[in-house]
Amino acid sequence: MKELLMKNRNFAPLFFGRLVTNMGDSIYYVAAMWLVYELGGSVFYTGLAGFLTLLPGTLQFLVGPLVDKWPIQKMLVRTQIIQAILVMLIPLAHFMGFLTVSFILILMPIISALNQFTYPGQAAILPRIVRKDQLVKSNSLFSFAFQGVDLAFNALAGIFITIVGAITLYMIDVVTFIAAAILFSLLKMKSETKSKEKQTVGVAFAEYKKDLIEGFSIVFKSHLAKFLLGSIVANFAIGSIYAILPAFADDRGGSELYGLYLAAISGGALIGAIGATWFERYPLGKLTIVLFFLGGTTWMISGFIPINSLSIILFGLSWIPIGATNVIIGAALQSIVPQHLLGRIFSVTSSLGAMAMPFGSLIGGYLAEIFSSTSVYIGSAGGILFISLVWILNKTLRSLPHTSKLNPEEVGLADESVTASS
Repeated sequence: MKELLMKNRNFAPLFFGRLVTNMGDSIYYVAAMWLVYELGGSVFYTGLAGFLTLLPGTLQFLVGPLVDKWPIQKMLVRTQIIQAILVMLIPLAHFMGFLTVSFILILMPIISALNQFTYPGQAAILPRIVRKDQLVKSNSLFSFAFQGVDLAFNALAGIFITIVGAITLYMIDVVTFIAAAILFSLLKMKSETKSKEKQTVGVAFAEYKKDLIEGFSIVFKSHLAKFLLGSIVANFAIGSIYAILPAFADDRGGSELYGLYLAAISGGALIGAIGATWFERYPLGKLTIVLFFLGGTTWMISGFIPINSLSIILFGLSWIPIGATNVIIGAALQSIVPQHLLGRIFSVTSSLGAMAMPFGSLIGGYLAEIFSSTSVYIGSAGGILFISLVWILNKTLRSLPHTSKLNPEEVGLADESVTASS
């Protein structure tokens, strides 16, 4: 870690920029969902808010070709500044007396859409600034930045809402986005000036369309498509849990518990991310089966336990598999996919995997109105168990080896369309 932060002039601003922008994301999400719950007074509105926030993630595949073409440093800076301006509109609307739940619901998908550039951008830039043998460690650090900040700021935001209110949190959020933009501006990428030739709109669109189709083609001709089945069901469940969590926590105690349950998600994923370097010693197929079975089981049990502290701990434990496998699989793909294809491959897989989340959020909120938030919470655990089942039943997935032995042929990426263009 010291070598990456102290000796790599690009890693530190990218890492700390991600750290600060994740602070902003955590504060914004907690404040927005709770404010929608308060103004709307219904779980349906939080489900709708979750749907609108998560929906842009399903279109992340449109971002991939742009990330591969655009100067990444400029893109990261500009998206942070625009998000800061949009978030500031909510306190302004409050002070001017026209803040409504509809106004927030309109802004949420716009802010979320801008945020879709961050993950593919980071995934594409990281292999350019670190050695191949540092990828797992680098991804672990970025997961630490993501989950560690969420762990702290989800809990703190839930507490601060009761002390200073959601509007004050929005103003703090603006500062974090501006700080992140400053940090990203310190990046110095030699390849940022690689493509300056002018193109007509028609030619640029034709190239964009070609890159987009190529990304989908590579994913569906490889075994990456098999990864997505379990991911889709699991993300549907995760979407539903985010929608009903404010009501679920409110039934158990209030906004403080909402922050703690969100912190449990981040804490579990953080432990998994930190432990990824230990977990990666095991064959990927068997590891995924065992981890997600244990994760789904502890999630389900946490919904039945009436003791809040124990329920939160078990819920956090259920997120360890998600944190670990995200780092391990992400690093594995970064090491075997050609660099010029990383943006579109990551964005296509992220989009398809996340496609079920907004619908899970919308349907989860609706079902919680009919049944209860607790019923939806417990039922959502089935989505995590489903990943284990998919990997058990699929020979290709359950036979995947240790990540250090993983090669393009193992995941069907040795296709001529991939190797020829690399």
